[in-house]
Amino acid sequence: MNRHLLIETQGPWAGRECASFVRDATTLAGGGHRTRLLLLQEGVLGAVPGVLPELEGYLAADGELLVDRYSVAQRGLKKEQLVPEARLVDMDEIAGSVLDPVVKVVWH
Repeated sequence: MNRHLLIETQGPWAGRECASFVRDATTLAGGGHRTRLLLLQEGVLGAVPGVLPELEGYLAADGELLVDRYSVAQRGLKKEQLVPEARLVDMDEIAGSVLDPVVKVVWH
């Protein structure tokens, strides 16, 4: 199966595109593809419980939720304020995935 990394930077308040992007990630994960969704910059606000309802379907489809540690800190958030499935990551881990030729990367 294919490996996908979807990077959401805009967040739920930027319009419908964020929710649509998460639904795309859900479709990939539900289709058996290894799918990682990274919330970065304003996108990290979507990991606060109840803010981005589409995340529930994504997580139920066995998608992996990554949240940029630096972006979380910049917004004064703590890990405990995010959905339990969120895994904080640093950009060096993400850079490896972005540069991996077998990973399909989509940036929003």
